[in-house]
Amino acid sequence: MRVLLCTIGSRGDVQPVVALAVRLQELGQDVRVCAPPDFREQVEGFRIPFTPVGPELRSTGKVSPTAAPPTPEQRRRMVADSVAAQFEAVAAAAEGCDVIVAGGYLVIAARTVAEQRGIGYVLAGYCPAFLPSPQHAPPVYPMLGEKPADGTVDNGTLWARDAQRWNDTWRDLLNAHRTAAGLAPVTDVRSHLFTDRPWLAADPTLGPWPETAGLDVVQTGAWILPDERPLSAELESFLDAAAPPVYFGFGSIRAPQDLSRNMIAAARAHGRRAIVLRGWADLALVDDAPDCLAIGEVNQQELFGRVAAVVQHGGAGTTTAAARAGAPQVVLPQHTDQHYWARRVRDLGLGAAHAPDPPTADSLTAALGEALAPDVAVRAKHIATEVRTDGADIAARRLMAQF
Repeated sequence: MRVLLCTIGSRGDVQPVVALAVRLQELGQDVRVCAPPDFREQVEGFRIPFTPVGPELRSTGKVSPTAAPPTPEQRRRMVADSVAAQFEAVAAAAEGCDVIVAGGYLVIAARTVAEQRGIGYVLAGYCPAFLPSPQHAPPVYPMLGEKPADGTVDNGTLWARDAQRWNDTWRDLLNAHRTAAGLAPVTDVRSHLFTDRPWLAADPTLGPWPETAGLDVVQTGAWILPDERPLSAELESFLDAAAPPVYFGFGSIRAPQDLSRNMIAAARAHGRRAIVLRGWADLALVDDAPDCLAIGEVNQQELFGRVAAVVQHGGAGTTTAAARAGAPQVVLPQHTDQHYWARRVRDLGLGAAHAPDPPTADSLTAALGEALAPDVAVRAKHIATEVRTDGADIAARRLMAQF
């Protein structure tokens, strides 16, 4: 079987796709990946054919969080360019494939290309919040002027608005390509892309799918790529020098203003050392004191088991990695599914959910104090025993059986 795995987005969107690709390859399947060009080296390092789609994304993490959002015309052009690039790249990469798996929620071209070629199609998401359910609100998009749901509007109304946003943003562009291919137009873009049987690549303990009528969700568990890279000698030395430090990282998204300064101040307020992940935002230390260390790309699976707490943005992958390692967490949600994961960390007793407001030294100090409480550490160790690690294997074998 030949499988095309495609995604649009940053590391949190790509890493699960790579995990599934590696597992399929181990099971003897022919796999290829279509993703942003930033990830070519990683994918090809596993000897997996790679097709780039769209522009490089890394520079977006360095944009000032106070920068003005794109104008409606700029956003319209970005959307149009993305759809055009997708149809070109996905169509080329799908040549000779038996099934297309779209990882995440923005691979607008994938199902149409699958229809054109008469092959299978699966949509797999990484968080329950992206799939319609009366039991939770849709994800939040600050660039569109949205704020997290405050309970004043019912979830059904919010999901209806979400469906309209999908149509307003994508429908005309999508249908132009479908018409050119001789396919019927789509009236509901979200339902078209998600299908009536989407897959959910999220851990059932951390992000369980709530029972709801009308959507038959297949929850495989999170797609985790095993990481056996050693920690650097510098990092090992820092970890061994004193009590476990606090890890701070914002991954591949923009960082709020003065984040490094406020994070380090919070750690010092609790008498803790700090490890700061530079990430795509190029976070830096505020001084040369020996109680802080800035690091680049790192094996989270190894590091998180050796820190006192993980302070992070609330990406699905980082949240799962910290939970799997038994590390207390502070989640600083900014957009989309991050608010969902912040609530889950809080509700499961794994740490603190920071308010969606920009973090200050005082607010981070308070949140970190919650996460460092002894009972939270005990709870985090317990939950770690329930986090599954076989999601990619379950998904791979299901694909092999289904297609």
